Amino acid sequence: SGLVHIKNPHLDSMEEDVLYHLDLGTKTHNLPAMFGDIKFVCVGGSPNRMRAFAQFMHKELGLTGDGEDLTDICAGTDRYAMYRAGPVLSISHGMGIPSISIMLHELIKLLHHAKCRDVTIIRIGTSGGLGIEAGSVVITDTAVDSSFKPRFEQVVLDDVVVRSTELDKDLAEELLACSKEIPDFPTLIGHTMCTYDFYEGQGRLDGALCSFSHEKKLKYLKRAYDAGVRNIEMESTAFAALCGLCGLRGESSCSRPA
Repeated sequence: SGLVHIKNPHLDSMEEDVLYHLDLGTKTHNLPAMFGDIKFVCVGGSPNRMRAFAQFMHKELGLTGDGEDLTDICAGTDRYAMYRAGPVLSISHGMGIPSISIMLHELIKLLHHAKCRDVTIIRIGTSGGLGIEAGSVVITDTAVDSSFKPRFEQVVLDDVVVRSTELDKDLAEELLACSKEIPDFPTLIGHTMCTYDFYEGQGRLDGALCSFSHEKKLKYLKRAYDAGVRNIEMESTAFAALCGLCGLRGESSCSRPA
């Protein structure tokens, strides 16, 4: 049906659903009127970057006004920022799995309550590249964990629940085809490794803690490369798992900073 699925039977019995960290709710806002025509959601770490992206989309779509006066729909909270340009919603998600997963739970409920159909969600942002040219864009085919396995492990009560992290392969190919029209930066499809940390978890030697040698780091990164990993970030496994379970056509597309 193209609708966003909610996998929570408890929501049906609730009088009101409050999206705490977006400062929205089913009683306080008319979510179908506000968001019912949304077709694309683009998410990224930084509020400023997502505002700039919404302004870019405003211009690209030829919408009226100059886009400078876009208002933050989540202005009542300082957790996330949300802007819209026509059928495109642009939302920040902060850094790391806990931050993006909170936002995605509430975003998915928002799209469900708004009765949105056939929504495509794309994570855009920066990442650490692995054996690729600076400025390259990696389109993720599969998000993998620190052991290079396509899974997201979430502790639910005291059980470890393992969820699949496959992303939409057709969407990845569509994005790659689009990239051919833009000659300015190389684009490739590869695995994205998701870690729980920026320093030790990604093999950096400059954190407050470091318990491994330069040689051990290089061996690990070579194993990652040999397993198909082309970039490293901190959100993709949770993103892939939640989108997949709730029927959102999802893709992650990140660039290695030049």
